[in-house]
Amino acid sequence: MSHPTLSVRRSRTLLTGYFLGLGVAMAIWGARMPAVQHAAHLSTAQLSLVLLAAALGMVAGLQAGGRLARPDRLPVLLIGGALGLASTLALLGQCHTLASMLAAALAFGAAHGILDVAANSAAVRCQNASGRPIMASLHAAYSIGALGAAALAAATARSTSHSTLFLATGQALIVAVLAAGPRTLALRGTDQPQLPDGDSSGRERASLPARKMWLLGALAAASLLGEGAAADWAAVHVHTLNGTTAAAAGAFALYSAGMALGRLTGDRLTAAFGAPTVVRVGAVLAAAGLAVGVLAASVPAALAGWTVFGLGLSTTVPSLITAAGTGGPKAVAMVSVTGYLGLLAGPALIGALASATTLSAALLLPALLAAALAVLARHALENTTP
Repeated sequence: MSHPTLSVRRSRTLLTGYFLGLGVAMAIWGARMPAVQHAAHLSTAQLSLVLLAAALGMVAGLQAGGRLARPDRLPVLLIGGALGLASTLALLGQCHTLASMLAAALAFGAAHGILDVAANSAAVRCQNASGRPIMASLHAAYSIGALGAAALAAATARSTSHSTLFLATGQALIVAVLAAGPRTLALRGTDQPQLPDGDSSGRERASLPARKMWLLGALAAASLLGEGAAADWAAVHVHTLNGTTAAAAGAFALYSAGMALGRLTGDRLTAAFGAPTVVRVGAVLAAAGLAVGVLAASVPAALAGWTVFGLGLSTTVPSLITAAGTGGPKAVAMVSVTGYLGLLAGPALIGALASATTLSAALLLPALLAAALAVLARHALENTTP
């Protein structure tokens, strides 16, 4: 196994900052959603339109990022996407009408999509240059940033308005991006893998069959549907079991902690056993954990189940993005777009199933999808991950 050079280690540290900042921005936005709704006098239907605008912007940003993200353009896209995300977060805090919220949310989602593709594509290249798995730890930075920001948003809920928090966070992120700008531009060429036949033009050769790319996207959608289910339904699930308010709130926190822990250890496990094995075992663990947590119908079992579910799914998306990276930024964008469709549609689908049956029955869907992921992981990831 090769040892990373100083420039590659610096690139990894820099990219960790971008993933951390992305997690901070998204958590600040999501955690203060009720305040956003109140300030703009939005009905539930109108808030849904704002969230839809952000989702449409993200899909458009992912697609645009995939088209633009040639290797030599990644530093500029990282800086531009991060500045756009920070600026639109600050702007969202100042919006007080539906029209302004829709426009700002659309721009916020687009910046998110561009930064997502740029960061993941740069991370794949840095991982290739490093010669060892690093993707899980980079995604762990996102999870840690989100956890910290969510805690900050909760702690300041009574003392600081969402407008002030959004503005302060956006300004802090802008300062951080501008400070990191020169080093980000220096990523050009320092983190590029060896290209075949001595080609140093910065062009990447697509090497991912379309069938495998779609399989990676479908598995990403299955995994992210589970993440969406945890975000929107874990607390509700514990509440339906007569759990206290604190226990209900703790369900997603425990899921997030399991996710962060798994990602912090995921790179070492991947290096030791290979991505197909780690993802397959994790998916089995996630399926079994959530199924037991749902079927046992007790608060302790449910809390344990959501924790294990997060731990089991933790390495899935990083490994799928790494595999997509063999086809270049366009493949990363396609897999990301497909995956986010699962994240966006999953909670609504579970809600519909719960209306037709029960919430417990509906929550078996992400467990079943995790089981399917375990079956298909080896076929999807073999020969595409380091």
